[in-house]
Amino acid sequence: MTRKKPSQRDEIRARIRRAGLRSTVARVCVLEQLQAARSPLSHADLAAELSSEGFDKATIYRNLVELAEAGMVRRVELGDHVWRFELIREEDQDSGDHPHFVCVDCGQVSCLPGASINVDEQPGGQKSKIGDVTQVLLKGHCERCV
Repeated sequence: MTRKKPSQRDEIRARIRRAGLRSTVARVCVLEQLQAARSPLSHADLAAELSSEGFDKATIYRNLVELAEAGMVRRVELGDHVWRFELIREEDQDSGDHPHFVCVDCGQVSCLPGASINVDEQPGGQKSKIGDVTQVLLKGHCERCV
């Protein structure tokens, strides 16, 4: 007898349960959207995308917060006072933090997972006064707006 390969949805359900949460339809749908996204999505983006599935804005927001608290989703604020959410992929659990790029003209957000930012102290200088860097955000003009 051959075993059926688990579907993407089955894997998402299992991951939700491993995080100690109930695997609800809303949580699965939110994670599917975040998994397919190429950049962080706002609550409004997700609510608009999932409204056709019958989920209201409050349900989407509550699930985003619970998924973030469970360590499955990262919340980022990119300087425009809008929280965006992105999936923390299991393979990136330890090194999933990455810089983001925001176009100052059109507002497009891009993840820069391959980028490495190094903040070194100056040789012979005083100890860095920066402290603990929690997020790196690069701003500029995207290819479309140059």
